[in-house]
Amino acid sequence: MTDRLKIIPLGGLEQIGMNITAIEYDDDIMIIDCGISFPDDDMLGIDLVIPDITYLKENKDKVRGMVVTHGHEDHIGAIPYIEKELNIPIYATRLTMGLIEYKLTEHDILDDVKRKVVTYGQTISLGQFHVEFIRTNHSISDSAALAIYTPVGILVHTGDFKVDFTPVYGEPIDLQRFGELGKKGVLALMADSTNVERPGNTPSEKTVGKTFDHIFDDNRDHRLIIATFASNVDRVQQIINSAYKYGRKCIVEGRSMVNVIRIASELGIMQIPDNTLIEIDEGKNYPDEQLVYITTGSQGENMAALSKIAASIHNKISIVPGDVVIFSSSPIPGNEKSVYRVINELELKGARVIYHDTHVSGHACQEEIKLIYALTKPKYAIPVHGEYRHLKRHAELAQEMGIPKENVKIMRCGEVLEISDDVFDVTGRVTCGSVFVDGLGVGDVGNIVLRDRQQLSKNGLMVVAITIEKGSYQIISGPDIVSRGFVYVREAEALIEDCKDIVYETVSDCLYSGVTDWNKLKNCIREALGQFLWERTKRNPMILPIISEI
Repeated sequence: MTDRLKIIPLGGLEQIGMNITAIEYDDDIMIIDCGISFPDDDMLGIDLVIPDITYLKENKDKVRGMVVTHGHEDHIGAIPYIEKELNIPIYATRLTMGLIEYKLTEHDILDDVKRKVVTYGQTISLGQFHVEFIRTNHSISDSAALAIYTPVGILVHTGDFKVDFTPVYGEPIDLQRFGELGKKGVLALMADSTNVERPGNTPSEKTVGKTFDHIFDDNRDHRLIIATFASNVDRVQQIINSAYKYGRKCIVEGRSMVNVIRIASELGIMQIPDNTLIEIDEGKNYPDEQLVYITTGSQGENMAALSKIAASIHNKISIVPGDVVIFSSSPIPGNEKSVYRVINELELKGARVIYHDTHVSGHACQEEIKLIYALTKPKYAIPVHGEYRHLKRHAELAQEMGIPKENVKIMRCGEVLEISDDVFDVTGRVTCGSVFVDGLGVGDVGNIVLRDRQQLSKNGLMVVAITIEKGSYQIISGPDIVSRGFVYVREAEALIEDCKDIVYETVSDCLYSGVTDWNKLKNCIREALGQFLWERTKRNPMILPIISEI
């Protein structure tokens, strides 16, 4: 029997998103979170990216269950896909579980998955692990940190958190419990790194409510359109509060936001005054100055409501001069270009766009992270949730808080960190990475297919069709050439004719030399035509030869 705990991040490090970590001891494995990340610009046609759980599938008999810290997509989005493979129990707080259950219902597996709603302070057992849920604050309600009691000591995982003494819903973070754990002795702390580069403290969510009041007051004669994250329940609550205060009706647009509001309202986490929410078709019964639209699309996503409105392709909402559009979010790194594209489109249509001072982060800045270190007094520090620059700065902060350099570990996805009272070292690696979801296909689009899509997007496609007589091996038809995304055939007739000549000569020479293996013949066509096109155009289209034998 080993006396070492294994911490195995399978996602969420050196990136923003796709958070999932396995904790292992002996024959027991528990999973913390299971999120998605969104595709990069070069992942053409990919809808979602989920973690590779090969290691968990190989050790399926050891996996006791999954605990979830909060309901954001980068922590719960991949759960349905993983449940289809592992079918393990899920433990989460009320709102988090409500959002998970909606996803499981969409995938038609709700009744197949064991679920348990956990309250703050409650401890659940997963094999030799005992996990306590601790109240924290974040940009979504019902967020939790985890105290994981293991045979070698207490592991504290903060989840995504901030310290908010005046949250919109619920109570402030349970700092007392963090302090009590520190007195017991915390073996290792896994803390959120997202805002570690920012000094000071993150402002309270309630400060945004005051900003909304000012915006509503200053724009009494204009229609308001406010975009924010669908999952930011507290933000949406404050928008509705301001709308009610200033006598406006709210219209919610965006499927994900409608679902989140419905779930939060059913659980009593959101309080919506009577007759404040109306359907979009009812909007025509009210003057513009009495309406506020709450939409998705604050990150410039192509298919989100605000992007459709900006591009004039939304079937119910059109921008008119004088509209005031508020972005109540900050661009996620990498999304800036998409966000500013939408802002420009809105401004061109005559809207006034407000995107400063209408958002506060849900993540802890330096002083809040220091506070958690001061309270928990961990022996070891393991920065999580962030790109490498965040993890590196977090490691420096941990050392500033008195943790020896050798007791701080910046991990990479797939590494196995073994930890006990006297051991703290990476001892191996497991399979990890990304699995691409394209439509209904999960994992059937790999790097080779992506590379083909990238080449097609950059250089286009040229299809070469030729027919050869069986037995005599004489060309009886073609070559015919079809170009897609390379050149417009009608405007490049001379080039296409030259391409046909090259193919005809290449095929004739090969057949004359006795080459009758169609794969070899196709390679000869690709090489000869590819070289010719490069010399003439300095482009490399994908060349697809089709040989018919009759």
